[in-house]
Amino acid sequence: MTRDEFLALALQNPVNVAIIDELDHLALPDAWLVAGCLVQSVWNGLTGRPVDHGIADYDVFYFDFDTSWEAEDTVIRKLQAQLGHLGAKIEIRNQARVHLWYPDKHGLPYPPLTRSTDGIDRFLTQNTQVGVRRVEDGYEVYAPHGFDDVARLIVRPNRALNFSVANYAAKAARWKTLWPELTVIAAE
Repeated sequence: MTRDEFLALALQNPVNVAIIDELDHLALPDAWLVAGCLVQSVWNGLTGRPVDHGIADYDVFYFDFDTSWEAEDTVIRKLQAQLGHLGAKIEIRNQARVHLWYPDKHGLPYPPLTRSTDGIDRFLTQNTQVGVRRVEDGYEVYAPHGFDDVARLIVRPNRALNFSVANYAAKAARWKTLWPELTVIAAE
């Protein structure tokens, strides 16, 4: 699968398009639509399902050096106010502050990041290590592992610093229920 084929399928989901457009409009620093909402839209296109089938939420990453909760909450409220009409659950996280809460919430180390794509690099699965954002001449796509696993419906662990076998297994099991065509590579 090429970048353009991936993008064409991911953008068939109008919620993805609306979020990407709003991120561009708000001009948040280093802002990306990331992960499952993109990949799952592609899986849905490949398997003939409705574009939003199985998508639990839409993840947005941005990177702002203001790591206060108040600043992040302001962005969350602003984006939700602009996109509330979509009826989609949108999770917005400032990647500059993830290291402040992640260890307490998940019991795993999480050194500070330097940009949003660092957060994408730490996802549990390689196939969801993707992000899309608008640029002047179209879209920028970040996909360090390419699109082969996405196209072949393969779920593969990403053994990043914060990897959890239990979390990977739970995520993969949920996905396998929704997309039985998936091939899940065991974490162990």
